[in-house]
Amino acid sequence: MDSIDRKKIIENILHLIKNNDEHSLKELIEDTHPADLAEILQALDDDDKRDYLFGLMSAETASYVVTELDEVTRQDIVSDLGTDRLSAIVDEMDSDDAADIVAELPEQIQEQVLANIEPQDRDEVEKLLVHDEDSAGGIMALEYIAVYEDQIVDDAIREIRSRAEEIDEVFYIYAVDRGNRLVGVVPMKSLFLRNPKRVIKDIMHTDVISVGVDMDQQEVANIVRKYNLSAVPVVDRYKRLVGRITVDDIVDVLHEEANEDIHHMAGITYEETLQEKSTFRITKNRLPWLIVAFTGELMAAMVLSRFEVSLAELAALTCFIPVIMAMGGNAGIQSSTTVVRSMALNESGTILKESFNREFRVALLNGLSIGIMLALVIQIWPKIENPIYLGAIIGFSMMIVIINSTLFGTVIPYALNRFNIDPAIATGPFITTSNDVLGLLIYLSMATFYLKHLR
Repeated sequence: MDSIDRKKIIENILHLIKNNDEHSLKELIEDTHPADLAEILQALDDDDKRDYLFGLMSAETASYVVTELDEVTRQDIVSDLGTDRLSAIVDEMDSDDAADIVAELPEQIQEQVLANIEPQDRDEVEKLLVHDEDSAGGIMALEYIAVYEDQIVDDAIREIRSRAEEIDEVFYIYAVDRGNRLVGVVPMKSLFLRNPKRVIKDIMHTDVISVGVDMDQQEVANIVRKYNLSAVPVVDRYKRLVGRITVDDIVDVLHEEANEDIHHMAGITYEETLQEKSTFRITKNRLPWLIVAFTGELMAAMVLSRFEVSLAELAALTCFIPVIMAMGGNAGIQSSTTVVRSMALNESGTILKESFNREFRVALLNGLSIGIMLALVIQIWPKIENPIYLGAIIGFSMMIVIINSTLFGTVIPYALNRFNIDPAIATGPFITTSNDVLGLLIYLSMATFYLKHLR
């Protein structure tokens, strides 16, 4: 649904609400995808109209819509629901989604909702609530198809049919031994192409890729992405099958992690963009890194003051300071962004030695190219004596600055990570500080050498 369609639908909804036309609104709700309904709810400015529209949805439709809402809108809607209505919606959800919603509720409301839903559903939600929300156990669902390895294909097919209403998507059949330990997996296609009398043990893949219940959700996402899985089984410390994580959950994890990293690089938290928070709390998150940058710039000013004689003697040097600083900073940010991304995705290239060697080669070529370009520009720059010598010196300075900034951009994220500081948050200020201080020192030292020995 594009923005034009959404605008027309919202106008239509507002008109129907104004006329209290419940029948037409319910028909519209039935014909609209839950994800689009969630967008519409988020776009409605009037809380009363939003709650009214949500109240017309069946518990089943509402259960799908709630999971598509952003955190703030979801909390606003859920907080206005009565216990009976909320319980009915939670009862319609998959176990993992139900656990996420219940976990956000106040403790007293949690107890009331859990007491009102089906006993089996309550047991499943309570099992999931004990896990960390960012772990495999926190995002897994307890709905999966498992059969014993000594059963036959026909048994597995009957199990699928008996649980068709409970499980929306079945990608794999999991084979377990009599102790419920995961021993194999059978893709759906392979299952239906086999003789119904074949034993599961004879057709299953034994090299199962699984994740531990305590594994961080980002590591789970990396595994699913690496092996192109539609779903991944979750096992406990004894290798017993306890749940599965489907690709739609992984997409949510990747979206969440990407948002967090992007906002961290800006020195803010994702929640700050969703709702207003305490001014002092936001300041507390950002101020320390601004102080780091401020301190670095003071050091850069001290470097400039030490070379005021050189700058006074050759004013043209001042013209190229912004170029040197900007190019060094850009090179450092390029390098650090690549490294932070690789670290976040747990790619093989995140080994420091490999990253350092790769980035050094890149920096050498980039520095040489930009240095030559700057040296050529100086040849045609007005009012410069001995442009060949000065061009060579400044061009060489540019090359060294780019190499220095690139290598700092490579090493700093690893160093921060070593001290348990999030590289996505703190790398920027450190890159800026090191580039300004060391870049100026390199540039002005080379310029002073030119003035004393080559001019």
